[in-house]
Amino acid sequence: MSDAELRLAFSALFGREPEVVLRAPGRVNLIGEHVDYNDGLVLPLAVDRYCWLAAAPRPDEVLRVHSLQFDETVELDSAARAGNRRHWSDYVAGVAWSLRRARTPIRGADLMVDSDIPVGAGLSSSAALEVATAQALLALSGQRLDGIDVALVCQRAENDYVGANVGIMDQLTACLGIAGQVLLIDCRSLAVEPILIDETEVAVIVANTMVKHDLAGSGYNERRKECAEALSLVQKTHPGANSLRDVGWQQIEAEATNWPKSLMQRTRHVMSEIERVEKAAIALKQRAYPELGRLMNESHASLARDYEVSSPELDRMAQLARDLGAYGARMTGGGFGGCVVSLVMAREAISFARQLADAYEAELSVVPEVYTVKSADGAGRVR
Repeated sequence: MSDAELRLAFSALFGREPEVVLRAPGRVNLIGEHVDYNDGLVLPLAVDRYCWLAAAPRPDEVLRVHSLQFDETVELDSAARAGNRRHWSDYVAGVAWSLRRARTPIRGADLMVDSDIPVGAGLSSSAALEVATAQALLALSGQRLDGIDVALVCQRAENDYVGANVGIMDQLTACLGIAGQVLLIDCRSLAVEPILIDETEVAVIVANTMVKHDLAGSGYNERRKECAEALSLVQKTHPGANSLRDVGWQQIEAEATNWPKSLMQRTRHVMSEIERVEKAAIALKQRAYPELGRLMNESHASLARDYEVSSPELDRMAQLARDLGAYGARMTGGGFGGCVVSLVMAREAISFARQLADAYEAELSVVPEVYTVKSADGAGRVR
């Protein structure tokens, strides 16, 4: 839906013009999975799939929000306490709750949401909705927060209201994305280093397996719990470690053989993945795409073998992409379903996407969504 169409739909439903229209992008992570909540490094880019939001203030504390995707209107109390209902509107209610908890005064609002980011595909549809909501409520209330603070507010909403213990990567990318750049994010310091991606040379292809996931109800929270347990074991011999990032796998490999197998595997993935991100950032800067692709392939193998968050569909999609000549292919997002991201030569992007979709459908009798994404700017008003 275009900006003008969204404005017309808002006026038809709410009987007045929206005061602000914003959009927030989705996210694809090239490499660095399940390390953001371990203070690690990640390498995502904001992409040209968006959550759009039109908004106008109300005189009360009610949030009346309509989703064009779900054709549903919900009324929420912006001052309500945490308590998710496992409903899409929890992300909106959670942001209002988190802003108030941060002592940021907000007004009630009428909101209309539209999105072309697939839900449950690992492209951060939830973070885009959170960031768009936060920016709208701040604008309507005459409040300002910088991008990092908005990201932290939205992460708190998803952690403490929705109940998914996500890291900061998705929200930061939605806030701080830059067209033509991949972001090297240090999830401990929140430092962000943009790295040029020449989209005339390489293309990023997203392939949706059509297997949806739900982080609040999946093994995602269990993985976070296992990482915390693994850290407590690491600290017995490395008391200065504040996260799994603080110790290299080579330092603890021998002792880890005596741990429960699952904790050893989770630790090996996190520590090796952080090293892969460091190498991947160098490869991207040097335009060494075969090396970047090799690291992406290693990342997927580690996620499947050690972190156990892949699926047969993700594994097959990634292998098909490699067979068709991708530099590298890996699951992206929390896992248990969702998308595979592939890095390919730009001149082959269209034929690659078509062949990948055909091959996946032929083997699994499921029609996937396969498309090229472009890097995009972070959230902002549409003027």
